[in-house]
Amino acid sequence: MKRKIAKILCGALVMCQLFTTTAFARPDWPKDTGIMAEAGSVMDVDSGTMIFGQNSHVEYPPASITKLLTALIVLEHVTDLSETVTFTESAMMNVEADSGNKLSLEIGDTMTVEDALYALLLQSVNQSANALAEHVAGSMSAFVDMMNAKLVELGCQESHFENPSGLNGDTQNVSAYDMALIACAAFSNEKLLEISSTESHKIGPIKNHPDGITVNQEHRLVITDDPDSQYYFPEAVAGKTGYLLKAGNTLVTYAEKDGRRLVSVILKGSPRQYFVDGKELLRFGFDSFYNADIAENETRYVTGEEAVELNGTSYDPSELKIEEGRVITLPDDAVFADAELTLVDMPEDHPEDAVGLLQYIYNERKIGQAYLLLKDWVAPVDVEVTEPVEGTVADEADVAGESEAETAAVDGSEEKETSEGGGFPIIPVIVVLALAGAGGGGYYWITQERKREAEAAAKRREKRRQRLMEEGSEAEAEFNRLLEEKRSRRK
Repeated sequence: MKRKIAKILCGALVMCQLFTTTAFARPDWPKDTGIMAEAGSVMDVDSGTMIFGQNSHVEYPPASITKLLTALIVLEHVTDLSETVTFTESAMMNVEADSGNKLSLEIGDTMTVEDALYALLLQSVNQSANALAEHVAGSMSAFVDMMNAKLVELGCQESHFENPSGLNGDTQNVSAYDMALIACAAFSNEKLLEISSTESHKIGPIKNHPDGITVNQEHRLVITDDPDSQYYFPEAVAGKTGYLLKAGNTLVTYAEKDGRRLVSVILKGSPRQYFVDGKELLRFGFDSFYNADIAENETRYVTGEEAVELNGTSYDPSELKIEEGRVITLPDDAVFADAELTLVDMPEDHPEDAVGLLQYIYNERKIGQAYLLLKDWVAPVDVEVTEPVEGTVADEADVAGESEAETAAVDGSEEKETSEGGGFPIIPVIVVLALAGAGGGGYYWITQERKREAEAAAKRREKRRQRLMEEGSEAEAEFNRLLEEKRSRRK
């Protein structure tokens, strides 16, 4: 009997253990997409989550999807898109013999930066890539240096560029993962997104097209004559196609649905199928995952009564908040609590009010991050105090006689009491210290007050100078006499 009871208890314990394991196991990360291309990736733009990758860290020739990086760098360095781009001999000739000249451009042709960008992204004009590169950097080689520097900035470690067009190069390669990072940055640029999503655009006159010429969108997921086409994807907004014999068909697509933004990348694809593959990756990302807002769901560090220790400093949870607008990407059947939270080192360019960086992991995959911030932090205002504040000797001179104040302003060494080592008058320093005890608001108030006083004093000084100029040489001589008297008294 005892043996039977023991067996029953053991069985019950095993069942409980199995139930517990099942109950607390995280759902698997979906991963079967069935793409036919050699490499591909799909990434969430807002969380930075790599949703799926196939040979995503293998390097392949990019072909014309390179032009997304070219356009991004141009837009980051040219503020006036009406500037004139000239198609020089080097811009026209530095292309492969069989790479074409889609707009029948000639040496000496010109167009605006904006038109050149439309030619670049919609019609994939290689000469436009070269001309824009020369316009921005002075030479194509200097622009290529900018491209590779941008790769480092974006965190790309598996790519390298040799030219701005995407034509063949011995070391011109990109991985599907790096290309997704580039695409996320590119389509976060509003003007680039506007251009890349346009159906058609009329370019101004050039030599062989005196009435202008229209360039059209070539991305079949973005635009089609047949809404029922297997290549069309209504959620696709923008993108870039590419092809070289060595690269095969390449494709980048940006899509939006229900507030989410995704990019998909196809490398070494095959004709027509590469559109299907790009569409399948986007559908997979939208249908199998969702985004959860970190600030709306995270309670750790910002609630409770226990002090939070961060980098040797103690904070009350009521002093902290989560950076808004940040999300994590999760499988549809997972919940926010399934994500593992880690406090990681902050990068050098972190926000000034950040005290920590929260990073979320799901089954060994990074799915998003957000900064932990000081709730009531006020940004300091850098003010160069060049004029005395009210109550100093120089301001009293302003009341007693305007000429004396003019002397002090030119001399630049007003007589005023200062703290040891110089810098600020004693009275204002005391006020600053008193207000500092009241918190950041006091500091903000005093800096604003100093700024207003400095601006008012600068206006007074300018008026005096203008009057001296109008009064002529006699006034200037009198001014110099007063200045010498002022200096003599100080000796």
